[in-house]
Amino acid sequence: MASGDAQLFEDAFTVTNYDQSKYDRVARITANSTDNQTQLTLDINVELFPCRTWARTCRSCSRRRLRSTGNRDGEERGWRDVRGESTLADMYDYVCHGKIYKFEDGVEGQTLRAYISFGGLLMMLEGPYAKLTPLRVDNTYLLVKK
Repeated sequence: MASGDAQLFEDAFTVTNYDQSKYDRVARITANSTDNQTQLTLDINVELFPCRTWARTCRSCSRRRLRSTGNRDGEERGWRDVRGESTLADMYDYVCHGKIYKFEDGVEGQTLRAYISFGGLLMMLEGPYAKLTPLRVDNTYLLVKK
């Protein structure tokens, strides 16, 4: 697989809501893409990625990527399988491996919703079909950069 094929989705998001009321170590954030076409709901382990400060005070943009592999060269192997080599995980603040498990039509059939589980931490991504068509039911990596 070529490295261009590994890129499934990438966009910058601005956090619109932060909720840590249900669990001590997990926060659910909601965010909108900078072009306001895509919405994201994401559970984050706040011990690994303490996002309360930047999410609440500056509502900063963060970059989120979904890829089929965590390797820079786009090869389909686990990013932990490479010893001594640099991977994409080295360039990001928060990395999760999970599975895209479900799709459904969004608002009035104009958008698509993708549901992803990262070991119980959930993500829902909703946006125009054109932006989300590269996604498929498969394993994926979430790479987040502040």
